[in-house]
Amino acid sequence: MKRLFLLLAAATALHAAQAEVVMPRFFSDNMVLQRERPIRLWGSAAKGETVTVRFAGAETAVRADRTGRWTAELPAMEADAAPRVLTVAGRDNELRFSNVLVGDVWLCSGQSNMEWRLGQTVGCEEEIAASANPAIRLLSVGDRIAFEEQEDIVSGAWEECTPETSRAFSAVGYYFGKFIQAETGIPVGLIDSSWGGTDIETWTSWPVMRTTSDYAPYAGKRTAAEAIGRRIKPYEAYRSALADDRGVRERWADPAAADDSAAWDTMTLPQVWEDVLGPCDGRIWFRRTVTLPASADGKAGTLSLPAVDDADISYVNGVEVGRTSGYDRRRLYTVPAGILHGGENFVAVRVDDNGGNGGIWGDARKLWLEVGGERYDLAGEWSYRESATTRQFGIANDNDFGNPNSFASLLFNGMIAPLTGYGIKGVIWYQGENNAGRALAYRELFPAMIRDWRAQWGYDFPFLWVQLANFMAVRPEPSESQWAELREAQNMALSLPATGQAVITDIGEADDIHPRNKRDVGYRLSRAALNAAYGRTDIAAGGPVFKSMKRTGSRLELTFGTTGALRPADGNRYGYLHGFAVAGPDRRFVWAKAYVAGRDKIVVFSDEVSEPEAVRYGWADNPQDDDLTDDSGLLASPFRTE
Repeated sequence: MKRLFLLLAAATALHAAQAEVVMPRFFSDNMVLQRERPIRLWGSAAKGETVTVRFAGAETAVRADRTGRWTAELPAMEADAAPRVLTVAGRDNELRFSNVLVGDVWLCSGQSNMEWRLGQTVGCEEEIAASANPAIRLLSVGDRIAFEEQEDIVSGAWEECTPETSRAFSAVGYYFGKFIQAETGIPVGLIDSSWGGTDIETWTSWPVMRTTSDYAPYAGKRTAAEAIGRRIKPYEAYRSALADDRGVRERWADPAAADDSAAWDTMTLPQVWEDVLGPCDGRIWFRRTVTLPASADGKAGTLSLPAVDDADISYVNGVEVGRTSGYDRRRLYTVPAGILHGGENFVAVRVDDNGGNGGIWGDARKLWLEVGGERYDLAGEWSYRESATTRQFGIANDNDFGNPNSFASLLFNGMIAPLTGYGIKGVIWYQGENNAGRALAYRELFPAMIRDWRAQWGYDFPFLWVQLANFMAVRPEPSESQWAELREAQNMALSLPATGQAVITDIGEADDIHPRNKRDVGYRLSRAALNAAYGRTDIAAGGPVFKSMKRTGSRLELTFGTTGALRPADGNRYGYLHGFAVAGPDRRFVWAKAYVAGRDKIVVFSDEVSEPEAVRYGWADNPQDDDLTDDSGLLASPFRTE
């Protein structure tokens, strides 16, 4: 009888759990619901269960279908900064979401320059300190690779914008939202769904990608998982091992649990772990001890790591002292007072690598622990242990889906598809660096992705993006450039309706693919958005746009679409506009002189070219001195006429 009672109790509990109303994670406290569009909400419940939704005086009731899924729709509402409560009630439970606003929701996506955190940018401390704004809400979507479209994100919930939440949020997204909210007065919700080092293919849905030439062999496959087939199983096991980190379960960062040294190997650091292990992605833990004098007892210190590819969580004596994402960033972590002591101290670093090289690498002189003004060298032999790596599961890095670029649609499935029913105002996009070597394909892939996302949401929302910044060494003579070709492909996508572009060839950094000035990026994107998404025709969306060219003798006259008169951005520092090159029939480009010849015209010439046929402007990896603008103050995009 006791056993029967327990079985009945378990069955009752299971039934109750199955009957509960459940919704995706991105429906949470502090969320922003898109104004002026029907508000769509969805989730699961028991088959046939009635689910009642109430918000801002509106109410609707729907029944879950035979699979337990339900979708409800509230009427469109005007923007409202008054925090309200949204309730979703079933038979056995009620979900209650507080502090909900109605405003504009912007999806922020792309690769590392969109992912780049506010706390990593120029002037961040002052900005973060002043960032509290209850009219701006932030949602960071957790990284997830998936082989089929998912119904929920792996992690993430809405938060109010405060100094505590803004620091780790997308800097471009933050600044964009700040400027939009200040200009419109409307509450703004920002969803950051980005992943560094990713190709555009992984962000595009499978039904679209299978129609492209590169994926023609898979045209008959309904999903990416079907196309991959049985090769997916080792990768799924690998991802499960990452999610259930053995190092966390067994407390590998805790000195009290460090009696398993026989299970650890040794590696000299700093160096990339491929030098020792061969091709290998995933998660590896490193640890070592450092002996401190009695005078260090109780004092604060600093842990320095030269660089970690790609991300780390670092511990001292079992206490986390910092975590950072970014393969080329130095780590300087404060060790609070009370953690260090005289004698042996235990340093542990968990390293995650998503692709390419991995490990603690860089200048050995920057691997140290400092306390009491003394530095203790940590370069040399460390113990290491693999928690979950591709080599443990027989996965080859390039072909077996160990990173988000290994097959099309993997990030769309895991990080975009779950959001597609959630109302948004539009998208801001910062990506292209990874596709710079395939600019011709980008001409097709970029507009295809824009159309794809609009089709997924069911309406043509505004889509705005950042053109590639200036990067790499400045070349003394005109030359070919893959980055210029990618910028050209981005320009071509402006032919789609409700699009806009931020040109930033003046704020990049030659030695860093991640420019630290994200404020101007967000500002320029906001200008494009105010024009394209908010109908502010008094605000220019961008700088001058090349329209046509005609030849008069040895000179070429270029006509531009402008906002006001053309002018050099620097007040004519050079006497002539900078960045122009000209070529004759031989297509050999040489630097040219150019000057403003009217409100919307530029004359270009070179004494070396008597029969000019083509002009290029800003056609370089790093066109840092381009200075053509107009009354908007925004730069003209690089272009070529041939």
